[in-house]
Amino acid sequence: MKNLTNIIITGLSGSGKSTAIAALADAGFYCVDNMPVALLPKFLDLPIESDTELAGIAFVMDLREKGFLSKYTSVFESLKREGYNFEILFLEADEQILLQRYSATRRQHPLSQDISLLECIRAEKKQLQQLRSVADKIIDTSQFNTHELKSYIFEVAKKSKKLGLMRINLLSFGFKYGIPHEADLIVDVRFLANPYFIPELKALDGETQEIRDFILQKPETRNFLDKYLDLLDFLIPLYEKEGKSYLSIAAGCTGGRHRSVTIARAIYDHIKSRHKHVQIFHRDINQPS
Repeated sequence: MKNLTNIIITGLSGSGKSTAIAALADAGFYCVDNMPVALLPKFLDLPIESDTELAGIAFVMDLREKGFLSKYTSVFESLKREGYNFEILFLEADEQILLQRYSATRRQHPLSQDISLLECIRAEKKQLQQLRSVADKIIDTSQFNTHELKSYIFEVAKKSKKLGLMRINLLSFGFKYGIPHEADLIVDVRFLANPYFIPELKALDGETQEIRDFILQKPETRNFLDKYLDLLDFLIPLYEKEGKSYLSIAAGCTGGRHRSVTIARAIYDHIKSRHKHVQIFHRDINQPS
């Protein structure tokens, strides 16, 4: 995995490490929470980099592992000598913020024994001082909500040259067979002229040239596509900016065989021309006419 970006997330308990690892997972990273530091060299020897769409590897390591503090220095230095590239993100927050978060979640601090929560927080800060001093980036999450922290971490992840593209799924369907609940965006194209009522076209489907010509040459179809594709060109970068890992766009007509298939294909061709990672599936194309 020397060719991949490796990110180690660590820091204070309650500072948002779970949110950070979730953001990296959405950005296309292979993520492991509570990774024992002694196992890190063996894990990095695994052939995971064969997945060409992988943006990198991310690990959460902290005081939940009892031997973390005594082992991380030698392990990290050894990996760097072997040529592994990794970045350490250290998350922290103000004491009062951490107290509020623990009060809201009612979780137990990893150092909790016969001392107060505030004493646990201060003891953890002291134990992690050395690790904080060698971190590549220190992130104070005190003023972040969950959404803002995920966006910030995603911006950090975007600096990886192998950051995975958001995957876009195009789906055609027929309303008579049910709405696809997995779709993020649904467009109803039943307003377009229906080739079903043309005897010589009825048996064909929306992937044939005859049906495509019938639908796409209509002025209302061209006007619709101009407007809808312009909307998608506006929306897709915003979804990518938010760290969305995939986007499902569905086009529906009555039976899912003619209009929705042609329109889904036109949308697919447009998005593909923008060098996006997109695939298409016609759910109801083989349903009986």
